[in-house]
Amino acid sequence: MASTLYVDQPSPVHRLNPVTKLVALLCIIVIVFAIPVWWAAAIVLVVVIVPAAVASRCGGRLARIGGQILLPIVLVLVIVQGLTFPGGETPVWQWGVLTVTSEGLVFALNIGARIICLVLASVLLVLTTHPGDLMSALTERGMSPKFSYIISSTLQLIPAFRDRADSILLAQQARGLTVPKNPVRRLPVLMPLLGPLVLGMFTDVEERSTAMEARGFGSTARRTSLVPVADSPAQRVARWIMPLIALAAIVVPLILEAL
Repeated sequence: MASTLYVDQPSPVHRLNPVTKLVALLCIIVIVFAIPVWWAAAIVLVVVIVPAAVASRCGGRLARIGGQILLPIVLVLVIVQGLTFPGGETPVWQWGVLTVTSEGLVFALNIGARIICLVLASVLLVLTTHPGDLMSALTERGMSPKFSYIISSTLQLIPAFRDRADSILLAQQARGLTVPKNPVRRLPVLMPLLGPLVLGMFTDVEERSTAMEARGFGSTARRTSLVPVADSPAQRVARWIMPLIALAAIVVPLILEAL
């Protein structure tokens, strides 16, 4: 069975229907990108993502995984935009020919806040949603099993890739491979591992394709789920309200701009 980042916890966030969480994620993305100011993303982060992470008891793991993903992105964003933003006229820091402008930093803040919301909300979905439950919930609502499988398998891609890389590295070390602690010297040693890693992933694709055919994924008959995913009227109402809020986030700025 492919590994996932899913953390099994008896929390209200885990008990939500996977479709509800998927709709919430899509609406969060629309809202933070539709409102072109950093504080909108900050409000979504403080009001929605952080409380959900605390309620799901996954806050520590979310912070760790999110930090590993976001730290290099945000750092590069601040450096590049701070130094090269076109039209930057207010210098904040200067050293020789290098000048960091406030306009560049504000632009980096706006983009960075959106990326932070996008990454944290996505990781939280992965941590609190079992891929099998998501696939069953999407199939119950009429989505093609093939598309449901594509969405579900995406949640397993990174951990499966990581586990295979660890297995290959351990096998090579058992055969005498020495991995230096110095990151600069370690890179040339690890490069030959990319070949078996990529070929192994292609083998996985072929095996999964065969398994899908054996399970009748191409059938057009309506399927019955052996494990129905819990849902509630309140969640069904929320799945209508959240897109309306996202739509308002798109329309209201346009109206205000036109006025």
